[in-house]
Amino acid sequence: MAIKKGEAQKEAKPQNGGGFSRLFGDVANKTSQAAGRASAFVIAAGVVIVWAVTGPMFQYSDTWQLVINTGTTIVTFLMVFLIQNPQNRDSAAIQVKLDELIRVSTAHNSFVGIEHLTDEELEEIRIKCERRAEAEKVGEASVKRTGEKAKVAADYAVAAE
Repeated sequence: MAIKKGEAQKEAKPQNGGGFSRLFGDVANKTSQAAGRASAFVIAAGVVIVWAVTGPMFQYSDTWQLVINTGTTIVTFLMVFLIQNPQNRDSAAIQVKLDELIRVSTAHNSFVGIEHLTDEELEEIRIKCERRAEAEKVGEASVKRTGEKAKVAADYAVAAE
C-alpha cells in the first residue's frame, strides 16, 4: 500500500511540536534559502563595497573598521545556527529514508542506526565493507573466467563432434 506524500507528512508531524521550535525551524529554513541565493551575495558584496568606499570619508578610523568587523562577526555567528538547523533536519530525514530503504531491501539490516556509533566503530565497518566489496569483485572475476573456460570447452566439444 503506497502512502501519499501529504499523508506521510501528516503522520511524521509531532503532535506536540513546541511553538518556539516550529517558529525557529521556519525562520531558519527561510533564512537558509535566502542566504543561498545570488541576490544575498550581491547585497553582501554591496555592503562591503559601500563600507570600503566610505573609508576616506571616515579617514579609515578605528570606528570605521569596527563597524565591518562587528557586523560580519554578528552575521556569521547567527548564520551558523540558522543554517545548521535545516542541515540537521535534512540529515536526519535522509538517515530515516536510508534506514527505511535498508529495512525493505536485501541489504544488511544491521546497518540501520550505525550513525550513532563512534568514529572508530564506523571506520571499522567501512573497512569491512570495502573488503567485502573487493572480495565480491574477485569472486565475480573468478566466475567470469570460469564461464569463459566453460565456453571454450563447450566450443571445443562441439567442434570435435
